[in-house]
Amino acid sequence: MVRLPYTTALTTLFSYGLLFAFGQLRDFFRKLIDWFKAKNVKGYAPICLGLEDFYVRRLYLRIQDCFGRPISSAPDAWFDVVERYSNDSNKTLKRTSNTTRCLNLGSYNYLGFAAADEYCTPLVIESLKKYSPSTCSVRVDGGTTKLHTELEELVARFVGKPAAILFGMGYVTNSAIIPCLVGKGGLIISDSLNHNSIVNGARGSGATVRVFQHNSPAHLEEVLREQIAGGQPRTHRPWKKIIVIVEGIYSMEGELCKLPEIIAVCKKYKAYTYLDEAHSIGAVGQSGRGVCELLGVDPADVDIMMGTFTKSFGSCGGYIAASKEIIQHLKLSCPAHIYATSMSPPAVQQVISAIKVILGEDGSNRGAQKLARIRENSNFFRSELKKMGFEVLGDNDSPVMPIMLYNPAKIPAFSRECLRQKVAVVTVAFPATPLLLARARICISASHTREDLIKALDVISRVGDLVGIKYFPAEPPKIAEADHDKLE
Repeated sequence: MVRLPYTTALTTLFSYGLLFAFGQLRDFFRKLIDWFKAKNVKGYAPICLGLEDFYVRRLYLRIQDCFGRPISSAPDAWFDVVERYSNDSNKTLKRTSNTTRCLNLGSYNYLGFAAADEYCTPLVIESLKKYSPSTCSVRVDGGTTKLHTELEELVARFVGKPAAILFGMGYVTNSAIIPCLVGKGGLIISDSLNHNSIVNGARGSGATVRVFQHNSPAHLEEVLREQIAGGQPRTHRPWKKIIVIVEGIYSMEGELCKLPEIIAVCKKYKAYTYLDEAHSIGAVGQSGRGVCELLGVDPADVDIMMGTFTKSFGSCGGYIAASKEIIQHLKLSCPAHIYATSMSPPAVQQVISAIKVILGEDGSNRGAQKLARIRENSNFFRSELKKMGFEVLGDNDSPVMPIMLYNPAKIPAFSRECLRQKVAVVTVAFPATPLLLARARICISASHTREDLIKALDVISRVGDLVGIKYFPAEPPKIAEADHDKLE
């Protein structure tokens, strides 16, 4: 958990207060100027009221060049970022024909499959020729190919569950599945930092939603005991079912879920467990099987396992792995399966090929090498950042490492200066994070070489000194033993 220093909190609050005050002042004068101009169609209410888009107009637009940067190459270790310019103080951005070759620290291409691969790419091209880019149909009609069936069986075998079901979008996998699993009379207990897709899925389910402190099994047990004792609101009847939802790696914190402890609590109170492995499947564990393998949890103890193909596998879509009864229920009731177009066949083939590489079924040991490299790269980079004095969130082995920025002025300063020095980073601010907890989210890939990481560390260190985000004292450089002997 982030422990915000008192002085940093005060200066950050003051900065946002200043921006808010000047924004309100500008809005006031804008109303005076537009007093005699009828911009809205007569009889219609404005689509966006003043305060509803205040944050976008007065804060986001000032730094929107730091977000949504278009690229013109595969998101490999290095990629081409399209240069943009603005003639109206960042209200609109125009693309140019120029590009800048940058070190990519923003894409969650954990195992490097997003670029051309000697095994995956030829098979994907072959599937494109055979099946076309789209099935142009839903799964229950003509949208199920041999590839879809093969991938469902492969995913189930890979994660250690009896059956699996595919979806064309990772976000929808959560937001559409959760309402099919629990409804009115049910209880969802969700981690306070769960992804927005889980939040929206829980809200749309009609179930009662309660939140427990981030990654705290002790508080989860308190919430479970309280809710079981109280029962449903007003009637106090027993809950029809209780589902606890957690993530394997939290995407904005880089923290590993305390899964063994949470599983023990859920078993004690007979609650179902729903595990979102979007950022952990393929990226952690000895053979890439996620946090269950990493933390020594039997997949049979997790009732519903969710994951996406957009991170470690270089494709798109998501999956649910569970018992055959649950998967059959989802196939008959989930709108995302019944009404949405199925995954693109080439995208399915990409996942199949990537999993086979990870498992070594391509006839090589490249999968094991990728897994070892992502682990080594992540731990090396995190360790070096901490030594420099940055406040870095997350746990070892996690390829996601947020660097805390806090102050709103440091968000564009860090992002723009890194880009100027040919390092592309992702900065994250409200509403994706709490208002005071802005950060830069670094994502490490197996495709990064040690030279790439050293260059990135050098740039980030210099920019960190310039922007002032080294909140801890740096460790003094250590003299190697050999050099020390020479000095003696």
